Amino acid sequence: AIFSALLGAGIVAPLLPLYAESLGATGLWLGAIFAVFSISHAISTPIFSRLSDRVDRKLIISIGLFLYTFISLGFVWAYDVSHLILVRLLHGIAGGMILPVAQAYIGDVCPEGEEGRWMGYANAAFFTGFGFGPFMGGTLTEQFGMNFAFYSMSGLNLLAFLVVFFFLPGSGHRKSALGPHLSFREASASNAVRGLFSFRLTFALGRSVVMVFVPIFAAARLGLTPSLTGILLTTQVLLNSLLGIPSGRLLSDRYNRRLLVIIGSIITVVFLALIPAMDSFFQLLVLVVSGSVGGAIAMPAASALTVEEGRKFGMGSVIAIFSIAFSIGMATGPIVGGALRDFVGINAVFYFGAAILLTGAALYTWFTK
Repeated sequence: AIFSALLGAGIVAPLLPLYAESLGATGLWLGAIFAVFSISHAISTPIFSRLSDRVDRKLIISIGLFLYTFISLGFVWAYDVSHLILVRLLHGIAGGMILPVAQAYIGDVCPEGEEGRWMGYANAAFFTGFGFGPFMGGTLTEQFGMNFAFYSMSGLNLLAFLVVFFFLPGSGHRKSALGPHLSFREASASNAVRGLFSFRLTFALGRSVVMVFVPIFAAARLGLTPSLTGILLTTQVLLNSLLGIPSGRLLSDRYNRRLLVIIGSIITVVFLALIPAMDSFFQLLVLVVSGSVGGAIAMPAASALTVEEGRKFGMGSVIAIFSIAFSIGMATGPIVGGALRDFVGINAVFYFGAAILLTGAALYTWFTK
């Protein structure tokens, strides 16, 4: 279900920057179009995640996917920047009902000591779906037009809804302790949670810079087609997911998870800083392949640590904090990156992403020392 939903969402990744520019969006407006999704997602996530600690998680996931199906059609009907912003806002609200709640569901059934393994599988479903999406979106656009790609996105969300509705068991029995004494305040007082929040926020910011501005860098600086840009984004996300499976099982369940998060962050910093130096598709592809290792090392370890904290404070609540950090990063990156692109140049966008991720790694190290 996560794969189908994120495949639909990934289709829009290489298209939306170009689609928005065709409607007259400047770099700052482009950042706002991407950011409004994350802002509304950050607002809705704690509401639905906390609610899912008290009611059947399957119900909330099903409603979110059903809404996604129809909201996705709004991209076809959008005729100016304001319409795109409205569609993205509604998308973010529905998104708060899907991924964080699905992650909490998976966290409930993870065996103790195997969190890295099973969260690695969960991340693989997420990133593989989102990874295939950009390539699929670029190819569909070149062959059949952009509207057909958006219709496909809606159809995939409908498929995900049907999978969940008919095949997913209800989440009546959970391992995470629940009760009125558990709160976001108590969870956020944990140094482990603070460190994970810092890591997730800055890592998401760096990822948003790649997803939003690499297509523009590739088209303007290297003259790449949408399908080649889709290959770059697909390669980066797919390798993150596929390498994350053995990483979760062989690394994060056996070695120091804190150290793995730090090492993965540093590799990603180097990847972002080197993007402006690339001057061909092949060079950029090699860099993407190398940089994917960072996410594959860090994410399963961080997800496993999140599950550990979820067992203390309520799975939905802790996953919500983790997801809010992701949303803030995804919202901040496009806005600041758009302003940097307009007033300084696109190279500054990637240097900014590298600097902020390095700061996040330092904060994570400090909080978890």
